[in-house]
Amino acid sequence: MESDIALNDLCEDRVSEGSDNNDINLRRRFPRPSDANRREFTLPQADRGKDAWLFLAGCFMVEALIWGFPFSFGVFQEYYSTHEPFSSKPSGIAVIGTSSTGIMYLSCPILFAVFKRWPHIRRSCTIVGLTINAVAIIAASFATKVSHLILTQGILYAIGGVLVYCPTIVFLDEWFVRRKGLAFGLMWAGTGVSGVVLPFVMSGLLSRFSFETTLRAYAVALVMLALPLLYFVRPRLPLAQTSLQRRLDLGFLRTSVFWIPQSCNIVQGLGYFIPNIYLPTYAKSQGMTGTEGTLMLALVNMGVVFGAIWAGALTDRMHVSSVMAISSIGAALAVFVFWGLAVSLPMLCIFSLLYGLTAGGFSAVYTGIVQSVKRKDTAADSGMIFGFLAAGRGIGAVASGPLSEALLHLHSWKGEARFGYGTGYGGLMVFTGITAAAGGTSWIARRIGWT
Repeated sequence: MESDIALNDLCEDRVSEGSDNNDINLRRRFPRPSDANRREFTLPQADRGKDAWLFLAGCFMVEALIWGFPFSFGVFQEYYSTHEPFSSKPSGIAVIGTSSTGIMYLSCPILFAVFKRWPHIRRSCTIVGLTINAVAIIAASFATKVSHLILTQGILYAIGGVLVYCPTIVFLDEWFVRRKGLAFGLMWAGTGVSGVVLPFVMSGLLSRFSFETTLRAYAVALVMLALPLLYFVRPRLPLAQTSLQRRLDLGFLRTSVFWIPQSCNIVQGLGYFIPNIYLPTYAKSQGMTGTEGTLMLALVNMGVVFGAIWAGALTDRMHVSSVMAISSIGAALAVFVFWGLAVSLPMLCIFSLLYGLTAGGFSAVYTGIVQSVKRKDTAADSGMIFGFLAAGRGIGAVASGPLSEALLHLHSWKGEARFGYGTGYGGLMVFTGITAAAGGTSWIARRIGWT
């Protein structure tokens, strides 16, 4: 069986890692399974089978519940900006959402390094993280200042979220091999699905109740829905009773094949989160209702569902730089043409859907970047490459909060330009479009021969 071969290879690989003097001891620690007990040690199949798809379903739902909340922050942005006790001193409200997503991304390399050193804590981290998430949301419900929300709904929530999120990435790398890009795309589509539903749920609760009740209700729902699903989020490969410690190899950080796509990733991240933050506020400034502003956010996230899937599937079939270019060009056109010209509901709807469909697929290319790096540096660890890519995304997310507030306060071209560019949001639109287009420049670098 394939799984028997995989286990035999695992035993042999671990034996080969030691020196000649340790070969005998290592073979005692990792003996080849005999025909009599192979059934006991049979591994679940990778890429297919009930266990693999149940695992992926669990990852999808965890992704939806953990990431869907900060990706629906635009609804809270609009509420906090117009309701006391936060509207009188609104400075820093945008930082709540960007610090939440940004810190989750930035913490990934640290968590992956910790899991490599102490792999036995991976599953328990998901429970600890979920607990921190619930505590953070409940604590945010008692906030009376924007700084309190930054600390709770932003930073503390991010700490819990990354503890839940990182183990799913490590485990998915074990469960899916040949269809890795598609699997990651399907998992990341969970954020989009929840982003379609959650904005309407949150908007309805905020309009009917207070933000305190809304946050406490979501904390309860998060625990009740996520806790049972964590049972399926588990590793495919067993841990040895005595694990061998490998030196953490970060040699890939000296290669252009990593840094060129990483640079594109960071720049694209600077503008990627801006529509998620400001679309509801922008819609309201154009005389639209709160429900219509929520619809914009939902349409972006609906596009992300399909964007993550198509980008992940394409990454399995073509070079990653080409997928990055397709995503980036599409997102830039969506921003410059449809958001820049949008002063009516139909145009905003078109923009929101197209932006999610194109820009939303960008992070699904990470598996392709990992494969490209490993072709150049076979000693590189997939988890660490992914972690640094996520951290690059986090740099963009954290920086986009204060950057977007500064751009908005400039009121660029307000009353001077036509359409959306003259509404005071023109600077945000141009910045988002430029950073989106820059995300595809790794394709040019590959054509030149730099990667």
